[in-house]
Amino acid sequence: MSVTPPAPDAPVLLFDSGVGGLSVLAELRRELPAAPVLYAADLAGLPYGSKTEAQVAARVCGLLGRMAERFHPRLICIACNTASTIALGMVREVLEVPIVGTVPAIKPAALATRSGAIGLLGTEATIRQAYVDRLEAEFAQGKHLLRHAAPELVAAAEAKLRGLPVDQGAIARAVAGLRDQPHGAEVDTVVLACTHFPLLRDELAAAFGPGMALVDGAVGIARRIAYLTEGQAMARSIPDRAVVTADPGPLAAALASYGLATIERF
Repeated sequence: MSVTPPAPDAPVLLFDSGVGGLSVLAELRRELPAAPVLYAADLAGLPYGSKTEAQVAARVCGLLGRMAERFHPRLICIACNTASTIALGMVREVLEVPIVGTVPAIKPAALATRSGAIGLLGTEATIRQAYVDRLEAEFAQGKHLLRHAAPELVAAAEAKLRGLPVDQGAIARAVAGLRDQPHGAEVDTVVLACTHFPLLRDELAAAFGPGMALVDGAVGIARRIAYLTEGQAMARSIPDRAVVTADPGPLAAALASYGLATIERF
């Protein structure tokens, strides 16, 4: 059975609880500059990391179902580690559109580490998922994977995008949360397991000190999207835009700085 190709202006839908997915958008634009993008931020549901698995799953599945019906995307990327580790399988079951998830970059971190000690910074919901256990078992056997929940970094990243000072205390507590664990002094590679966290790469690098590799999944996600859309015609009929579930307030300027000047309520 032949499959009708998407319209040239059918967007790639990037979905996140907030603005962390902008780190994925930046890599996607480098990989696929012609791809039309619709950025969806569930600001009314932020933060996901402190919610139960049932709450996240219901919210993500419901929103993406309605968004797929309204916007007819060529592909949906769940640009949020928490939402992906909880709801990716469910979304794939109910939507007939390619779905790309965001999972902690444990595999590349395991390949990069020299000491065999890897840190993982994520939300409370992400670090406790069995999905992370499976990634550790598959790719980091024989290594030490130290996990630490750093939800304060989400707020710090959003503040940075608003042009406000970054909470250096939050940065220091995230670093200490890894360093103070057994084998913490040996960590030479840290997985940024939340799409917000790469927005704080400079601050985290300075706090960890020289020689620390900070690994995230944005480049791999962009390449996966490019692979799944290979050969498809792409052309913007309108500028890239954002849809949000609550008033973006000062974040509107941050979205505009990523070329998302048109913002609609969903």
